[in-house]
Amino acid sequence: MRDSADAGMAASVGPCAGIPVEHMDFVRQVLDRVGDKWSMLVIAVLQSGPTRYTDLQRQIPGISQRMLTRTLRQLAEDGLVSRTAYAEVPPRVEYALAPLGGGLHDIVRQLIGWAADHHDEIRANRSRADTPTPSAPRP
Repeated sequence: MRDSADAGMAASVGPCAGIPVEHMDFVRQVLDRVGDKWSMLVIAVLQSGPTRYTDLQRQIPGISQRMLTRTLRQLAEDGLVSRTAYAEVPPRVEYALAPLGGGLHDIVRQLIGWAADHHDEIRANRSRADTPTPSAPRP
């Protein structure tokens, strides 16, 4: 029997079964990019329409200027976000979801909503995992 590598597929069953082996590295890179916490938050915020850099920074608590710049650059390189610079004084730049990024919005909002809905339960599980269990007395 031929294995999935011989057949040119990454896996014989499951969600990776339909992806050719030669595409898997790139697919993992894309998932890493769109699955990044800052990318997801930027995509969620941009759904409301074109947004200026400072407004993005205000709407995404905790993101540094360096990380926002890096995230926007990467999302633009992948065609998920568009950047429009206006020839004005002072210069004005707006970011918006590109059509490709718009397709991710509903998925991202669902993930963010799920994380918010299960915040307390996950926090409690983490707390229990961090608390050492008392060892049973030895006979």
